[in-house]
Amino acid sequence: MVTLRDIAEQAGVSVSSVSLVLNDRDRGRIRADVAERIRELAAELGYVPNLLARGLKTKQSLTIGLVSDGVASIPFATEMLAGAQLAAADDGFLLMLIDTVGHPEVEGPATRALLQRNIEALIVAAEFHRDVDVPLVPNSLPAVVLDGRPKDPGSRADWVVPDEVGGARAATERLIAAGHRRVAFCNVADPMFVARVLRRTGYEKAMRAAGLAVDEALIVEAADPSAAAGRSAALKLLRRPDRPTAVFCFSDQIAMGFYQVAQQLGLEIPRDLSIVGFDNHQFVAESMLPGLTTVQLPHRAMGKWAAQQAIARSRGATDSAPTHRLMPCPVIERSSVAPPGTGSD
Repeated sequence: MVTLRDIAEQAGVSVSSVSLVLNDRDRGRIRADVAERIRELAAELGYVPNLLARGLKTKQSLTIGLVSDGVASIPFATEMLAGAQLAAADDGFLLMLIDTVGHPEVEGPATRALLQRNIEALIVAAEFHRDVDVPLVPNSLPAVVLDGRPKDPGSRADWVVPDEVGGARAATERLIAAGHRRVAFCNVADPMFVARVLRRTGYEKAMRAAGLAVDEALIVEAADPSAAAGRSAALKLLRRPDRPTAVFCFSDQIAMGFYQVAQQLGLEIPRDLSIVGFDNHQFVAESMLPGLTTVQLPHRAMGKWAAQQAIARSRGATDSAPTHRLMPCPVIERSSVAPPGTGSD
């Protein structure tokens, strides 16, 4: 590793002069031409500061730890990591990631490993919106939950989640604005998904705000957010003689199941059936024909907020009370929504 002494010997100056220049403290102390020569030599020799040594001196590691439970292996959720990493880099911080790959017993050792590296804040990222057990960390260490809420109501951790209610309401309003009055909702049955209650709430709010009754016969549940589960729910709903003209689906994969059943039953999307999904899954929404209008999960924006909040906390720049953010979920327009077809309600 190139040291300050190496540069000093090449430039014919003292080590302290090199230190002043490379720490931008040379104005008025070092001649401009000498400072320029030192910077050129540092670049030519490939000098990088020893962050470990600097951290011991300043008691700042400029490092944020992030523990996730499988986020790194879920393609469309990795945007959270990208948002956090870029935001950290913009502030001169390094994001150090450990992914437990779905093994909760690894979380404790992973957190301890990060603490041993003198991190200045900890982010705990969930693979989907859910209640999260925040790892035990010193009270002095800021903690932020990404895409989840602390399970302990007394937790001091900050948190950020999607505005599930707002996103679901916007999705339903998009169908109503197209002229649909018989708008169905395919929810998910598994109670592990916090969003199942929130997205139904958004759907019902949109229907009632438009003066439309919430018809329980038009609300079905898929066992899970998969296309296979979506097909079972779609068959139940679309075989009805009074089938809906539009459906809002809990997930893009469930929406895929509806596409498949619609084709099986001879229904054309969007002429005979309009569909809106939720997630904006990059390998699903754009791949279907026609392209699926859906709601964007704000993964990158949430990751950015989590890193910025963690850094602000580490600098003592925010209020002491825990805070949270509901991140907007916009509708992404494609081609799966149209006015009701001839003969529809």
